[in-house]
Amino acid sequence: MIITGKRHDFIIDYDVGFDDTGRIAALKMTYAAKAGNVADLSPPVVTRALCHADNCYYIPHAHFRGYACKTNTTSNTAFRGFGGPQGMVGIEGVIEAIACATGLRPEQVWRRNLYGIGSRDRTPYGQKVEDNIIEALVDQVERDARLADRRADIDAFNRQSPVIKKGIALMPVKFGISFNLPALNQAGALVHLYTDGSIHLNHGGTEMGQGLFVKVAQVVAQIFGVGLDRIKVSATRTDKVPNTSATAASTGSDVNGMAAQEAAMAIRNRLVDLLARHFSFPESAVRFEGGKVYAGQNELSLGEAASLAWRNRISLSSTGYYRTPKIHWDPKTMQGRPFYYFAYGACVSEVALDTLTGENRVLRTDIIHDVGTSLNPAVDKGQIEGGYVQGMGWMTMEELWWDAAGVLKTHAPSTYKIPGSRDVPPEFNVHILQDSPNRERTVYRSKAVGEPPLMLALSVWLALRDAVGSLADHKLPVNLDPPCTAEAVLDAVEDLQRRTAKRAAE
Repeated sequence: MIITGKRHDFIIDYDVGFDDTGRIAALKMTYAAKAGNVADLSPPVVTRALCHADNCYYIPHAHFRGYACKTNTTSNTAFRGFGGPQGMVGIEGVIEAIACATGLRPEQVWRRNLYGIGSRDRTPYGQKVEDNIIEALVDQVERDARLADRRADIDAFNRQSPVIKKGIALMPVKFGISFNLPALNQAGALVHLYTDGSIHLNHGGTEMGQGLFVKVAQVVAQIFGVGLDRIKVSATRTDKVPNTSATAASTGSDVNGMAAQEAAMAIRNRLVDLLARHFSFPESAVRFEGGKVYAGQNELSLGEAASLAWRNRISLSSTGYYRTPKIHWDPKTMQGRPFYYFAYGACVSEVALDTLTGENRVLRTDIIHDVGTSLNPAVDKGQIEGGYVQGMGWMTMEELWWDAAGVLKTHAPSTYKIPGSRDVPPEFNVHILQDSPNRERTVYRSKAVGEPPLMLALSVWLALRDAVGSLADHKLPVNLDPPCTAEAVLDAVEDLQRRTAKRAAE
């Protein structure tokens, strides 16, 4: 904990121009990242932060600049989101500041700035938003979470409660999927079919508990019409699949799944061709299902079909390779299409805080998240829940603290607080967006789910700011930056109370 890199601290400065309706006309933002004593992955982290500084909002005139700042501390490095969360923190702070200045609710402001169609679909880095579903998605979560009714209830509660204050906020998310460095968007796979009907699978993705091996195995199992028990996934190793890319940028299932699909389909097509000729049926009459292979009225086990192929000297082994199409990026001009597609999500979080101590907690969370056509709903839902809770910890309690000598003091579970089971919202409603296949050609039209859900937890930060802002009837800006520890919340409360008193005196 003392010597390893952490997520980059950012200082964000901005100037924004907007009209009385809250619509942004121009935005200038500067992102300064605490890189540490060596460059490490700081430049691409800053680049990705800049590419997510727009989040879901169309900005007609944008000037974004990022700096990787060298400091005499341990080198910071990549973490889930890879700069994307920091980029979105900046723009959400802008949205809230506009709301305060115009007397509007934050959701009124961001609705007026959402990406649309026609002239309002181009990002600051030049990519056109072609798969925009964010407005329909936030409409659904607003209805399901009863946002308008609950906000009225919270306003009434805050008027009657002098100590405990509640807040609520909705966070929309648009997260780009692909590595900003195009060369990394490739993958390979190796598939063997044995004469007993078992299948050996190897690919370039690394399993770290996120369910990647299960998803890619499902792809191969689907192609051969067998259960997962017939698939043996071997450990990732470069003597099987060389020159692998990092399992990162939420691309693991996309690229490795497509590579495995190509390898498995090559073997399947050989079997189809053989069986069609062997039984004198058209290839369309050959199907794989239930662990069997059918050629017209003829039925074979997968092992029997593989044995037939072996006797006819037909290869039962194949490699697969995939490279993500359409993407390109110019690192000098910071323009191009760095992302194959976008994953979307929306979250409503409700919080309560104690104005005497700063103690706070999340009371309820409602999430609808877009995963395209889910490869595995159980795995995807687990990623959404886990990403949100991890992001909630980053937003509310995970504070790094150095003493005057520059020694990290929050370096153990006794000093560095992470979310536990009792920190999970008591009411936690997580839903996968239905009937929304990926418009781009991905494995079974699925979408990535590793990183995007973490950003949904920014709604907790926004809800805490909403709760603090109620002390001034949302007429003054709230000075509360993450992590929103009890100490930070109490400081924000006292700061707002002082400014409110000063304003009243004037």
